[in-house]
Amino acid sequence: MLFAASESDVVDALGLAREHGFPVVPFAAGSSLEGQVVPVAGGLSLDVTGLNRVLEVHPGGFQATVQPGVTYPELNRQVRSQGLFFPVDPGAEATLGGMASTNASGTAAVKYGTMRDNVLEMRVALMDGRVIRVGSKARKSSAGYDLRHLFIGAEGTLGIITELTVKLHPLPAHLVVLRCNFGRIEDAAACAVGIMGAALQPERLELIDEHEIHAVNVHKGASYPEAPTLWIELASPSEVALAEALELCAELCRDAGGRGLATARSAAERAEIWEARHHSYYAMCALYPDHARLSTDLCVPLHRLPEIIAFTRAEADAAGLHASILGHVGDGNFHVLFHAHPDDDATWASIRGVYDRMTTRTLELGGTCSGEHGVGLHKRAYVAQEHAGALGLMRDLKELLDPQGLLNPGKIL
Repeated sequence: MLFAASESDVVDALGLAREHGFPVVPFAAGSSLEGQVVPVAGGLSLDVTGLNRVLEVHPGGFQATVQPGVTYPELNRQVRSQGLFFPVDPGAEATLGGMASTNASGTAAVKYGTMRDNVLEMRVALMDGRVIRVGSKARKSSAGYDLRHLFIGAEGTLGIITELTVKLHPLPAHLVVLRCNFGRIEDAAACAVGIMGAALQPERLELIDEHEIHAVNVHKGASYPEAPTLWIELASPSEVALAEALELCAELCRDAGGRGLATARSAAERAEIWEARHHSYYAMCALYPDHARLSTDLCVPLHRLPEIIAFTRAEADAAGLHASILGHVGDGNFHVLFHAHPDDDATWASIRGVYDRMTTRTLELGGTCSGEHGVGLHKRAYVAQEHAGALGLMRDLKELLDPQGLLNPGKIL
C-alpha cells in the first residue's frame, strides 16, 4: 500500500506500475458496496486519503476546489458558515474522489442530481504519465468532447482523480419534513410518483420499508410506526410558501392512502430523521450481527417504480427471504438489502436468484443495473447486458487509456 501525499506521488506510482507491470487500485474511504476497491489481481493499493485539503472556496461562483481525499461532510463543515452546502450525500463518510469515481448519489439527488451533475472540473492522472484537466470551472461549456463525464463513474479504471472542482448550493431558508405511512410498499412508491408530478420539487423523497423501520427502532431506540414510510423534505424561501407546499404534499399523501402524517420542523427533529435514514443499513447489520449482507441498487424510469418495487417484494417473499427495501424514490432509485448466515448455501442461492430476476426485470423496464452504487465486481454481467451494443467501444476506450490493463483490473468490464 502507498499513501499518496501529493499529485506527484500518484503520477510516480503510476510510472512504477507502468515500468514493472503491476496493477494499481485507488483507495479512499473504502465505503463502496460493489467491490470497487478489492484488489482482485493484487498489486498496489494507492491510498489518497492524505490528499485531504479544501484548496479554494469561491462563494460568489458557488464552487469549491478540493483534493480527492476530502469527505463531503468535511466540505460542508467548511462552507456552511458562508451559507452554502454540497448536496450529494451517499450516507457514509465518503470522499469526493471516490464519489466521483462511482458517480455517487444520495438522498438529495432528486433535487440536486448526482456527482455527474455537481462536478465542474477535474485533474486526472493517466497511466501514460500525463495529468489532464477535464471539464471547466465555468457552469457550462460547449468546447470539445465531454471527457469529464467519461472519468466520472469509471471507478478508477481509466485514470486516477487528483483534484475536483464541485458545485456548491445555497442553504435552503425554510425546511420541513413530512412523514407518512402506507399499507403496501407499492402504494408508497405510487405516492412518490404523484408527488414528483405535482412539481413540489422536494429536497428529499425517501422510502423505507417496515423491515428497515423495525431495525431503526431497535437500533436507535425510536418508535416510528413499522410500516412502509415516505419521508419527504420540502424547502421554500418563505414560511407562507412552505406551508402551502406542505399542505399540498399532505393532501397527495392522504389521497394515495397515506396515514399517520407527522412533521419535523426544527433542525434537531430533521437531523434525527435523516440520521435514522442514513443509519438504516447499520441498524440492519446490528439486528443480524452473524449474517453476511448483500446490498444492491437499481433505477427505473419513475413511472415504472411501483411496478418494479412490487415485483421485487413479491419475488423476495415467494423465496422466503427477509429482504428490506428503501430508496431515493423521487428519481426511481431503490435499494434492496439481502442478508443470511454466511454458511446458509440454500438461502444464498435463493438470494442470487431474486437478485438476478429483479435486475433482469429492471433492464426490461428500461432501467439500469445501478443508479448509484456503481458496477465493481457484482454487476459486470448486467453491464454487458445493459450496454451490449456499446460494450466493444468501452473496451476500446479502456485499452486506449490503459493498454496494459493495470488500472483497477477486473472492474466494470
